[in-house]
Amino acid sequence: MIIDKLENLEKYFSLNPLFKEVADFLHANDMNALSTGIHKIKGDDVFVNIQEAKGKKQEEAVVEYHHKMVDIQIPFSGPETYGYIPVADLPAADFDEEKDVALLPGVASQSYVTCQPGMFVIFFPQDGHAPFITDEPLLRKAIFKIKSL
Repeated sequence: MIIDKLENLEKYFSLNPLFKEVADFLHANDMNALSTGIHKIKGDDVFVNIQEAKGKKQEEAVVEYHHKMVDIQIPFSGPETYGYIPVADLPAADFDEEKDVALLPGVASQSYVTCQPGMFVIFFPQDGHAPFITDEPLLRKAIFKIKSL
């Protein structure tokens, strides 16, 4: 997991060359003007899902993880806290290969980080994460999905 300011995203291009596609998309688009839903950037290798959802309390947030995709999550309308737990520390779970996700409701995170607007967090396949923890009544955010290399 990585958390940093958006202005530093280019420092992470060496981790996955597809991260540059995300930075280019951010520079070319007004993220607040994009409609909710999925916007393709580079086929199935890079896309963004613009979401708006009610905030959750820590105990309501559901831990998830992915095998094929890396998440770059960016909150826009307010701060978002994420629960974190290494996948290696998670109990066995059913994994949906088609959706590339395992959901583990009721599993507690080991730690938490808060991402302010203007920041991003990157979750790799080894990172279990519980998103949408916020006091915001409605959180608007971007979830960039990048093929893990």
